[in-house]
This record gives sequence, structure tokens and C-alpha cells, in this order.
Amino acid sequence: MPRTSPSVALDAMLAGNRRFVAGTPDHPNQDAARRAQLAPGQEPFAVILGCSDSRLAAEIIFDQGLGDLFVVRTAGHVLGAEVLGSVEYATSMLGCRLVVVLGHDSCGAVAAARAAVEDGLPAAGFVRDVVERVTPSVLAARAAGLSEDSDIIDEHIRHTVQLLMDRSRVLSEQVQTGEVAVVGLAYQLAEGNARLVTSHGVESTE
Repeated sequence: MPRTSPSVALDAMLAGNRRFVAGTPDHPNQDAARRAQLAPGQEPFAVILGCSDSRLAAEIIFDQGLGDLFVVRTAGHVLGAEVLGSVEYATSMLGCRLVVVLGHDSCGAVAAARAAVEDGLPAAGFVRDVVERVTPSVLAARAAGLSEDSDIIDEHIRHTVQLLMDRSRVLSEQVQTGEVAVVGLAYQLAEGNARLVTSHGVESTE
């Protein structure tokens, strides 16, 4: 996709997801010609901060191809300096116009954080660091009286989006000027659809 606006980028993502759900994907930009075209450099139109879950392959569920998406994945889409730097690199150096935080139902990181909060079950090793970064979302959901898994997942997506905006001055300024938008999407594993949870700087026209 040529350089575009945040709203067009979001609509392209959602349109690709509808094709995936319907079982009629285009599989764009996945041939030898595209591979050769991209060899000198890349110009992805969106950066995805997604959960590392093996069922959450962004290029597949949004029906995109080589060079379309800049993908950063961590368990529970938790944030650290490396993630923030990667997102800033994508928007500032590669020209991505859209940042997507991609969460999903049945998230193991959220389940582990919920178990730690509700049952006092601590995680071992470095998994504990992931759980600790998800815990504020679980606590915020509880404080709001939310107990359904889907509501807690949505809260964690909103929390991650807000952390991106709060911690990255670069990103927040790009959103303020209309250069970049940040959205949170919730993916449903069984149905395959991605639902808009929160947005900064764009509203989908889909």
C-alpha cells in the first residue's frame, strides 16, 4: 500500500480481516516480484504490537503480505523499552501511519495475572515479569466491577494503548498532529474477527 492516512490504513486492516473471516483472503504481496521489490527497503503502513500467541499471526488474520506490517510481539503485548523503541522506529523511520495493539480472548498472560491477583498464585522465572506488567490491567478491571474475561481483555488492551501514549512522547506528538493513529483491537480466536476496542486519532469508516 502506498503511503496513506491513518484512517485508510485502519480500514485496510479491517477489510483484510473480513476477508480472512469469510475464508476469501487475497493473499496479497506474497510472490517473488514483491520479494524482489522489497529487497532495497521497506515501507509498511502499520505497526502491530500483538500478543505472541501462536494463533495471532497478524499477516494472516489481516490478509496482508510481505512489507505491509511491522510486527512486534510479546506475551500479553506487554511493554518495555525495546517495544517502545520498535514502535517509535516504525512510525518515525519507516513511516507507519497506524499503530495497532492486538489482544485476544483466552490470553494466557492475562489468565496468569488474574490467577496471581485472585488466587495468590505467583509465576516462576521471568514469566513473573510478564504477569506483573499485566496485573495493573486486571486490578483496574476489578476496580471497575468487571469480571468477564472479555471485559478484562478489553481493559488490558486499553491499558496498553494508554501506556504507549503516556510513555512515548514521540508517539503522542505524532497522534496530536494527525500523522499517526493508535488503536486497540480484540481478536476472537474461534470466529477470527478483530473488534475495535479503543482509538486515538482515528475513527474507522468501515
